Amino acid sequence: MNRPPATLIHDAARRLGAGDVVAFPTETVYGLGADARNEAAVRRIYALKGRPADHPLIVHVTGRDAAGQWAAEIPEAARVLMARFWPGPLTLVLPARDEVSHVVTGGQDSVALRAPHHPVAQALLRAFGGGLAAPSANPFGRVSPTEARHVRGYFPELTVLDGGPCRLGLESSLVSLIGERPRVLRPGALPLSALREALGSTCIETGAADASSPRVPGALPAHYAPATPLEVIPAARLARHAEGLLARGLRVAVLRRPCGPWQNPVLPPLPRFLMPAGARAYGRRLYARLREIDRFGFDRLLVEAPPADEDWWAVNDRLARAANRHLQEVSS
Repeated sequence: MNRPPATLIHDAARRLGAGDVVAFPTETVYGLGADARNEAAVRRIYALKGRPADHPLIVHVTGRDAAGQWAAEIPEAARVLMARFWPGPLTLVLPARDEVSHVVTGGQDSVALRAPHHPVAQALLRAFGGGLAAPSANPFGRVSPTEARHVRGYFPELTVLDGGPCRLGLESSLVSLIGERPRVLRPGALPLSALREALGSTCIETGAADASSPRVPGALPAHYAPATPLEVIPAARLARHAEGLLARGLRVAVLRRPCGPWQNPVLPPLPRFLMPAGARAYGRRLYARLREIDRFGFDRLLVEAPPADEDWWAVNDRLARAANRHLQEVSS
């Protein structure tokens, strides 16, 4: 793992204190950080990303001791999850203190908090001495960056702390503690089974958010999209669908797992990009792979549908939102 010199981290902290935006690594993806108590700095993040003003940001803190500076109330279930998974890939949505800016919360009375595990992120938070509002370091709706060079490709003018490739590669799991029961509003790098185990007899809800649920990052139907239009196709239909696209003169590529079955042995030759067989490794590789494929300029990327098992929830969530971006463009 890359570790920037302490002088670079302290320089980045100084820039944050002056109201600048700095990109830094977490174990999930790279983030665009700004002083969460500086509304002008936070607005710079929204402007850089082209992010809607009502789309809240996650405040990154060093750990449990700092949560009370932002949350008006920390229920027992939140304390259990913090003790078990912080620092780590878990974001908790809690009632916000009155002084937390609505620029950070998207105009809501709740705040999303996370303590990242990455040592560079922790070093930056300690050097800065406060909370950092930090969404993923990409233009709104695009593929999240998992390496420093990805961030520089999006925002060449920014200071970027290089912490090497992200260990997990998918955004944090996001759990709301606003209602009667904990509710997963965004599946992520932390498995649902681990959340269930930690909460024990406390039921955790996983259904679609209702009208009372807070708005959270990454929950729009279309998100996480590469430049190449993407479709998720069951293995049994993949060959026929590819043939139809080829007949229209489109340049088509396929993203598949090595254990996935091909249903048509006479499928025309196509560029095929392999992904790991397991859910965790697939998620870690997904965004970087999509970025690689974008370089070839294909007209369509067909993704062989992963298993529907619970272990694949986060991967399937990201693929579905990426595909919806293409569907929205086609229908508009």
